[in-house]
Amino acid sequence: MSQPGKSILLVDDDQEIRELLHAYLSRAGFQVRTVGDGAGFRQGLCAEPADLVILDVMLPDEDGFSLCRWVREHQRFAQVPIIMLTASSDETDRVIGLELGADDYLGKPFSPRELLARIKALLRRAHFSQERGSEVLAFDEWRLDMVSHRLFHADGEEVILSGADFALLKLFLDHPQQILDRDTIGNATRGREVMPLERIVDMAVSRLRQRLRDTGKPARLIRTVRGSGYQLAATVTAQQHV
Repeated sequence: MSQPGKSILLVDDDQEIRELLHAYLSRAGFQVRTVGDGAGFRQGLCAEPADLVILDVMLPDEDGFSLCRWVREHQRFAQVPIIMLTASSDETDRVIGLELGADDYLGKPFSPRELLARIKALLRRAHFSQERGSEVLAFDEWRLDMVSHRLFHADGEEVILSGADFALLKLFLDHPQQILDRDTIGNATRGREVMPLERIVDMAVSRLRQRLRDTGKPARLIRTVRGSGYQLAATVTAQQHV
């Protein structure tokens, strides 16, 4: 599924990469816009929202991490899938990006074909969740709208979820009380079947716990099962309205 007509906004300070990806992704049926710095990215996304964004970490005016944080802090863009590009082989860059709400990452140099596969996987995931109808899943003191990805607490607070947060929470809600290993979690949340780094998966779970106010020692909702993985210790029911 190429999802023709879907729009992509790419920020990278390397003009050669911008031109290469613009041509390649356009041939794949996407509407592609490219900019060379953070200021251009902010202006471009505000002027015309995109279906997916690609952020280079190293930029001349501000780094991709701050742009990722900015996207996730805005209700208008909070659900837009984000892929981060990094020239660093340091695991820390990848962990930081995912912790801030990126949905996937790709190290430079990379194959445009692999980037295209990652893009398609993330857009398929977003498309699937939009087709679920108006179902709302209730668990513990929370309710999650499966279409809008809006998460509400019983006290009325709304919590903004990134695409990765939503994918992970949905995975737990689809398998309540079941122990999920790190491979299962990594594959579901990063959109590709590779061996995930344990630290990256642990950081994703930690971020979701923060969203759910599940920060006690030990955690109450998402429990750590030593040597096995994680478990959602809650009953899940389907409703029709938030």
